[in-house]
Amino acid sequence: MHVHLIAPSNEDSTHIKPLWAATLAAHTPHGVEVTFRDDGVDPIDLAKLDDTPDLVGISVSSKTAHRAYSIAAQYRARGVKVVLGGIHVTALPEEGLEHGDTVVAGEAEWLWQRVVRDASGGKLARFYKHTEMPELNGLPMPRRDLFQSMQYVPFDVVQTTRGCPFPCEFCSVSTYNGTTFRFRPVREVVQELEQVGPRVLFGDDNVMIHQQYSRALFEAMVPLRKSWVGQASLAALHRVDNIEVMARSGCKALFIGFESVDDTTVRQAGKRQNKPRKYIEIVRQLADHGIAVWGSFVFGFDEDRPESFERTVEFCIDSKVTMALFALLTPYPGTQLYRRLIAEDRLTRDRWWLSADHDTDAPFYRPLSMDREELRTGWIKAWRDFYSYSSIRRRWDFGLDRSWIQNVAFWPINVMMHELAERKIAGGDRAWRKHRTMSVPFGL
Repeated sequence: MHVHLIAPSNEDSTHIKPLWAATLAAHTPHGVEVTFRDDGVDPIDLAKLDDTPDLVGISVSSKTAHRAYSIAAQYRARGVKVVLGGIHVTALPEEGLEHGDTVVAGEAEWLWQRVVRDASGGKLARFYKHTEMPELNGLPMPRRDLFQSMQYVPFDVVQTTRGCPFPCEFCSVSTYNGTTFRFRPVREVVQELEQVGPRVLFGDDNVMIHQQYSRALFEAMVPLRKSWVGQASLAALHRVDNIEVMARSGCKALFIGFESVDDTTVRQAGKRQNKPRKYIEIVRQLADHGIAVWGSFVFGFDEDRPESFERTVEFCIDSKVTMALFALLTPYPGTQLYRRLIAEDRLTRDRWWLSADHDTDAPFYRPLSMDREELRTGWIKAWRDFYSYSSIRRRWDFGLDRSWIQNVAFWPINVMMHELAERKIAGGDRAWRKHRTMSVPFGL
């Protein structure tokens, strides 16, 4: 039997090795051939599609849904059975069943062997789902041999925890991974880390979500001498001892969801762990320990005003964050935000993800404190102002910290992001990424 896994792409897809594919390959029954194609690094020409595996598995996010469904349609037209999984069809399984033969809702690993065996026997069910969230102990080693392209960023992706208890209105993590903490045993994570390369990207939504567990893991990592990056909530970063143990374990950069510099806004969004008055102090403490910061901010909350854009950029420059990402608030299916905007009759496009070029029409709802065009214009200006050459010069300070990202990679990354801001965000060049020889870190 031949199983073919596909990671569909869209213009925002990043060149990070997709852990889901390596994980499913490791859970595939012995004797089954597994192949993989990443549409982002090896684009699929649908007009020339001519392979006929026995089963195709496609992971679907909302941003890749249109592309995923198009790929699925081509294979189904050739008589190939298609299984759809991922966060998007978990939220919208009925929609998924319109485009695939089967939907796997939630975490697929422990269901995958049954899916493959059912497909082999011609008894593939329409829907598979866990009755409860599985434990994370005893997982097989991911099949990283699937990733041969030199276009991937040189980091091996490792996951240690799943689930998130924070009730962020706009986030869909708990829809997929649940609201309860689940942890892989530290010894098993360390065993995996011993087998990967020197650079690691933790795929966790929050590497410090449970301080006792995270500190035990990071202490065990110190002898491994890895360099790693990951995502972290601000909840644990006000403690210097937490930052110290991350630095000792090899942390070089953190992606942090600040979301807003306004107290009322972060409270309304459900991020009560964020304290804007402490932002600059935390950024400086991280810098003092050699950890660069990529800040994430969202525009379009109900409390946002036209002046929010300038205030946010000023904070990012004053705190000297290495990079920043500015997002438009997006109503993802399965989130509290999506349900609320529907109840308030504020969505301007219900199933926005079914459009081939949906980002050009964002935002997909009516903001409260400005109009849609004002929100989009302010968002574009924030990108251009933060990645202007004058801003880059103001933020750079050689010797600011011990991070190689800050001291060595700062200018190449920021010059590339300047080009992104001008050509893609402001200029609308959706093919900008195709002409780059270096992929943007973590996305875009």
